[in-house]
Amino acid sequence: MRIHKGDIVRHFKREMLTTKQIEDEKNLYLYKVLDYAKHTETGELLVIYEALYDGQSIDCDVHCGDKFARPFNMFMDEVDHIKYPCVKQKYRFEVIS
Repeated sequence: MRIHKGDIVRHFKREMLTTKQIEDEKNLYLYKVLDYAKHTETGELLVIYEALYDGQSIDCDVHCGDKFARPFNMFMDEVDHIKYPCVKQKYRFEVIS
């Protein structure tokens, strides 16, 4: 799977929401990939991404427009299906558009 700047990605926890939660806030757990960066000390590749939702309705301290950086390998990790057996999504983040 490839992730490009501008892609809209879905976090696997979106699958754990109810239909009502998604109807009330259609962008819950959706993010836009803004860019890539290199960690200054380790050289590790980071994904820079932006929240497309407000998480208040799910008791999550995330606001639309918040920016995050996550190591590329962690961003692309497979979901721990032992910890989250009901989740069908394969990767932590997957492209939706």
